[in-house]
Amino acid sequence: MGMTSMVDTVLDRSIALGYGSPGLRLRRRLPGWPADGERMDGKVVLVTGAASGIGLAAAAGFARLGASVRALARGAERADEASRLVMARLGGKGEVRPVVCDVSDLASLRAFGERFREQEERLDVLVNNAGVMPDTREHSADGVELTFATHVLAPWVLTEELRPLLREAAPSVVVNVVSGGQYGQRLPAGDPQSARTSYSPKKIYARTKRAELVLTGQWADRLRGDGVHVHAMHPGWADTKGVRNWLPVFRALTRPVIRSPEEGADTVVWLGSSPEALRAGGVFWHDRRPRPFTYAAGPGPDDAAAREELWGYVEELAHRDGDANH
Repeated sequence: MGMTSMVDTVLDRSIALGYGSPGLRLRRRLPGWPADGERMDGKVVLVTGAASGIGLAAAAGFARLGASVRALARGAERADEASRLVMARLGGKGEVRPVVCDVSDLASLRAFGERFREQEERLDVLVNNAGVMPDTREHSADGVELTFATHVLAPWVLTEELRPLLREAAPSVVVNVVSGGQYGQRLPAGDPQSARTSYSPKKIYARTKRAELVLTGQWADRLRGDGVHVHAMHPGWADTKGVRNWLPVFRALTRPVIRSPEEGADTVVWLGSSPEALRAGGVFWHDRRPRPFTYAAGPGPDDAAAREELWGYVEELAHRDGDANH
């Protein structure tokens, strides 16, 4: 292992340094830091959860590179605000359009997918970033646990719905924004929505991000023939609205090292604009470097049966009518 890789690995395993702003700053100074992405003129990028935090920072980053960005939020007011904020950051130069969808709602996702396919000719980059962490167990309009609906079901449905546009733009990229917290979780065999698990916002958040990471690898295998490259990344500890609202104690403890949303979004923008993302798929990234799916000190990898169970369950859920909570 070279010195650069050794330092990078030590930072990654230390968590506190590697996930915070010092880790990113140090990695940028190490030899071999990957070059910034290329210009994206003529390319179309869709970012979910674009109204604040990492989503807003990513939308601005893509627009700064010349991409035509679709900033997705749950309501028209928030989507409009996201577009205005991005344009303000770019001094009015750039192309950002607001789009609206409640990603926790299957009917809204399907209607959005249909509209988007009618209005757009291509989609070069899809960023599944929208996230929630409710204080108590909540369910979507479809009866799906809300965190699962937002982090697991929604990215699956959006990828399926927009697959024709991604294929049209091939080689194209899907980026799923997950969490380093997934390292502490495994897929709950026989209980995909964790209905039999005592509810803990942080635990269920991390567990659904684990599921999203597993589905990333499965989508990568299925879309490889279409020229669509599916990746996951985690942003480290970023100072987002979600962290401020849902994890105030964590934010207070990590404030000396917490990253800005722009630092958290760095690898998202890099994956969407760099040739590196087109060389493979199904990779888990942090700070522009591939990372292991599991740590030796964690609960270990998910078995093949649990991974296949998850895919079949989500696929069935995505095409089911009526109440889905069981």
